[in-house]
Amino acid sequence: MKKSSLMILLVFIVFFSVTGCQKSSKTIIRMQHLEEGVQSPTTVEELKAAIKKYQNRAADLQLANAQIGIWYKILATRYLDAKMYGEALKTFQTALEYYPQNQNLYYYVGLCAGYMSHSALDYEATGSSNKKKNYLKLAENAYSEAIRIEPRYARALYGLSVLYVFELDEPEKAVPLLEKMLTIETRSIDAMFVLARAYYSTYEFDKAVSMYDKIIATTKSEERKKEAEANKRIVLDAAYASN
Repeated sequence: MKKSSLMILLVFIVFFSVTGCQKSSKTIIRMQHLEEGVQSPTTVEELKAAIKKYQNRAADLQLANAQIGIWYKILATRYLDAKMYGEALKTFQTALEYYPQNQNLYYYVGLCAGYMSHSALDYEATGSSNKKKNYLKLAENAYSEAIRIEPRYARALYGLSVLYVFELDEPEKAVPLLEKMLTIETRSIDAMFVLARAYYSTYEFDKAVSMYDKIIATTKSEERKKEAEANKRIVLDAAYASN
């Protein structure tokens, strides 16, 4: 019975902390006192007993918070699978409050923010693109934080590179990220394509041609091989025109 009532109290406390309800802290403390049988300890023995009881309480709360963080991650993933990127973004951000050093959560925040930037239309017709820019900045920061935590995190390296090449028009920043990624995932055709595009955009035509040659030699997909060959011809034409 005591274990059951303890879990009910934990749920009560966590519920109000998660929902942000302005519940009086005095009320919660009174409930804790009733649950543990601790009022106002004064003697050495009473103080030691109170410390022991509240240490157990802290461990229970830690376990409950860890579980809630996991549930937020699962919920966010469900939203992501359903392509509900706005809800997924908010839920991943909440999960980060429980796991602030989780590189995967930062990666997914970046991914969702990137998707949300595409839907950030100027509905009021103000002529401003600030909302889109804010989402893109959030994506950049989130990917960067994931890489700071795990420098060899290939998905974050790729996500940030795509952002620089196709959204922020800063391909020079993508080059070292993709070169690093290809030392980790050496046969990533997607990364090779983006790196070739980054080389092309920074006028490193020889490197772009070499990268397309590498794609042609590596991929087993005829469609991707044809895509690489077509892009290679574009690069060669640009190189010829620049001479």
